[in-house]
Amino acid sequence: MAGRFDGKVILITGGGSGIGRATALRFLDEGARVLVADYNADGAAETQALAGKAGKGDRLATCRADVAADADNAAMAAAALERFGRLDFAFLNAGVGGAFGPLADTAVEEWDYTFAVLVRGVYLGLKHCSLAMRKSGHGGAIVATASVAGLGGGAGSHAYSAAKAAVVNLTKNVAVEFADYGIRVNAVAPGLIMTPLLHRGRPEKVAPMVQHQPWAETGAPEHIAGVVAFLCSEDARFVTGETIVADGGLIAQGVNMWGRGEANPMLRRAGVDRGSTGVAGAVRNPKTLT
Repeated sequence: MAGRFDGKVILITGGGSGIGRATALRFLDEGARVLVADYNADGAAETQALAGKAGKGDRLATCRADVAADADNAAMAAAALERFGRLDFAFLNAGVGGAFGPLADTAVEEWDYTFAVLVRGVYLGLKHCSLAMRKSGHGGAIVATASVAGLGGGAGSHAYSAAKAAVVNLTKNVAVEFADYGIRVNAVAPGLIMTPLLHRGRPEKVAPMVQHQPWAETGAPEHIAGVVAFLCSEDARFVTGETIVADGGLIAQGVNMWGRGEANPMLRRAGVDRGSTGVAGAVRNPKTLT
């Protein structure tokens, strides 16, 4: 049976785990060819192995990329063209938890790292993937990963939330520009999704947080993969410049997942979370919280 994305090519950043991996496997299931780019080469290799076990390894390629680096973004877009001959879609999903803790305890380097990955990474992905799509001459669709944290307070650290808010606004502005090239640009804003970035290998510790959302089902990477597939499909051909919220109703009820003051675990420690990059983060006791 023909797949919805037969003959199409998608580039996915952060495809070595979580939402990125689920999306890679979803697009393979629907006939696409997939380039997974990830800072963590081991994670990308695991995604490749899963594709191989499903008999679809020949349609998935991987490359190591730091999304905050201009040259790496240019190289991954070029790799998609070289390996598959075209680029139709991009899912700019790579992310980290970034800086956390009280504002006065946040180091400048931690703040800059957060924005480098979460905002500069999306800007560079938009730049180089759009150029590759224009070279392919078929138009296309780009989806960026935002977050409910970027739509209000109470769902993430100050740095992460501000960075994701920037992604939401960047999506709107670039969608207007890219419409002239037949390229749609949207974002997806996940809520509480059980990924390694969230649970750190201990999903049982995070599971009780589901009680904060109206919808009782635990958010899974596959739920977000479905939204990305829709946004890249012909069913969404009239949708651009939008941020689609997939959060089990968190925004609808008002988000306050962490509490305030010392009750907020995001403020009881300071440091930086480097996600599933394979690079250790840093945690320290804040000096300013009293």
